[in-house]
Amino acid sequence: MKTKDWFAFILLGLVWGSSFLWIKIAVQEVGPFLLVALRLLFGALTLLGVAAFTRPAWPRQRSIWLALTLVGITNNALPYVLISWGEQYVDSAVAAILNASMPLFTMVIAHFALSDDRMTRRRLASLLVGFGGILLLFSRDLGAGMSNSLLGQGAVLLAAISYSFSTVFLRITTKELAPAVRALIPLLGADLILWGVTPLVESPLALPRLPLTWLALVWLGVLGVALAYLLYFYLLHSIGPTRTTLVTYVFPLVGVALGVIFLNEVLDWRLVAGTVLVIGSIIWSNARR
Repeated sequence: MKTKDWFAFILLGLVWGSSFLWIKIAVQEVGPFLLVALRLLFGALTLLGVAAFTRPAWPRQRSIWLALTLVGITNNALPYVLISWGEQYVDSAVAAILNASMPLFTMVIAHFALSDDRMTRRRLASLLVGFGGILLLFSRDLGAGMSNSLLGQGAVLLAAISYSFSTVFLRITTKELAPAVRALIPLLGADLILWGVTPLVESPLALPRLPLTWLALVWLGVLGVALAYLLYFYLLHSIGPTRTTLVTYVFPLVGVALGVIFLNEVLDWRLVAGTVLVIGSIIWSNARR
């Protein structure tokens, strides 16, 4: 990768990796649906400012608008709500590690959807190692039956799968669009849907009162959504979907460190071993011979 690709890659990893800490903070006061609705609102407002400054060309085909609205559901609304709901019951560090499994699912989906991103024996082996790490994380709560913690981990894992589908789909459908457009249209569609659904599932709505919660929401929207997606779409078409999703191996490093330092989360051997297996499998699958 070029120097600017590495800069965007590292910055994206730091921004998204810290998001799990801020989600854990915000979800203590607001429900997951309202959290995501406000997060997307701040992100959309920021991107509207970027679009007003850069004046990108907007797509004219209705099919592109519909496709990007669908992406807004699968890449924004659904996974954000799943992660926020899951973090009510699991540590932010665990959520960061499970979300790092996204490249493993992307490898499988890209193999069938893209001609230039095929599965190899090395990738298949690394896939099995990575899923071993996921099972190790789940094993911490298997003895307690179908606990909320286990359901929370399952929700975060479903979010990673949703991200994987969206990553490959975006590579196919958005090659000619400006980054601000690729990021903004899905956000607008997703946020409109969420503001319609949120009052039905989290009534009565109550805005947060704590300044720290508002700080978390602004951070998640402006940096965790707007800036992150500008970097993400740049990398997606610069280095490809599989290599772009490698940014998720930074998530556990940032997420675990912040969770342990600021939230006093427990760092046990399963957490460490699961992190090593997931990150190691991703690095191994993409290493040169």
